[in-house]
Amino acid sequence: MHTSAASIPRHSSFSFAQAQQFALPLLFTLFGLIMGSWAGRIPALAERVHVSHSALSMVLLCGGLGAVVSYPISSFLMGRFGARKTLLVSGMALLGVLVAIGMAPTVPRLMLAVLFLGITASTFDVAINSAATKREKQTGKSELSFLHGLGCAGGLAGATLGSLMASLKIAPATHFMMLAGPLALLLWAAYSMLDIEDEAEQVEKKSFSLPRGPLALLGLLGFLGSMSEGSIADWSGVFLKEHFGASDGLAPLALSAFSVMMLLSRLVGDKLKLRFGAQRLVTIGALVSASGLFFAVLSPNAYVALAGFAIAGLGLSLLFPFVFSAAGAQGPAALAAVASMAYSGSLMGPPVIGAVAHYVGMQAAIGYVGGLSLVIAMVASRTRLLK
Repeated sequence: MHTSAASIPRHSSFSFAQAQQFALPLLFTLFGLIMGSWAGRIPALAERVHVSHSALSMVLLCGGLGAVVSYPISSFLMGRFGARKTLLVSGMALLGVLVAIGMAPTVPRLMLAVLFLGITASTFDVAINSAATKREKQTGKSELSFLHGLGCAGGLAGATLGSLMASLKIAPATHFMMLAGPLALLLWAAYSMLDIEDEAEQVEKKSFSLPRGPLALLGLLGFLGSMSEGSIADWSGVFLKEHFGASDGLAPLALSAFSVMMLLSRLVGDKLKLRFGAQRLVTIGALVSASGLFFAVLSPNAYVALAGFAIAGLGLSLLFPFVFSAAGAQGPAALAAVASMAYSGSLMGPPVIGAVAHYVGMQAAIGYVGGLSLVIAMVASRTRLLK
């Protein structure tokens, strides 16, 4: 046990042991809250620097690019300091970057800040997932689905807070500065409570690593899963608006329906994994997701389509927790490589869907995402590392 635990007096060890249980849940919720806060203020940030739709997609692309090139940074930090210190360093840097995004006065500076958001966010993500898979190994208990569910809840809270701040006409810079201080204190508290060894991890020295062998299928699942999630996040509301003429109030509910079902499913995912196994759940879930998306495409109106997106959220919900858990069980290098491949999917997904929508229409674009779910089911059924 590391020094922070050792320095606690004996009589309080029971309460400290209880507090340790909250460290990882708190870290995942914080991560969701930070990313949800950023996503919720994208329209206000775009308006502030007078950015067009096409330029905004370039700004968002910088975030995905940062995530993809983060592999050498996360590998170096994990190799030098271990998961616990890496999550503290990258988490504090992420909060600093969030404030910088709020204050960016021009489009080039916003692009630079969003690039750093991609780097720091994915490094933090790899570190907390590595810490969580270590805990799973120590305890023999599956908990990654529940933790990813808390990340979802944090994301919803962050986005809701963002829309509240926007309605109160509070500028993103002020909003992010109000968040950064309290969240930095919570991050430090979670870091102090986290009970995992501080030893450095042996990670290969490469600028970018593609998973090989059986790991390649996990990487492909991560790639297809993040491509699907990113596309639904960015385009489901546009689909409701363009195809059904949904109002500005109704259109964002597609993402809400998707996210809420994803959250609810992840909260019980670990228990389901014990009973049915990860491979079966991800395979069947992908088929459920495909049926939900095809249902949305063929719906007679926007309200029925919302149910389709909710079904898709239920179907895709367990892919990420189980893929990250399986990759983390193979060590931090495997986890970082699979995460890099997954992030490249989130980078490529939305622009590809945009191109499909441009040439063939919005209905075909959402149908294409449904097709991706069928490919996920096929790959998952052959992935031996999913247990």
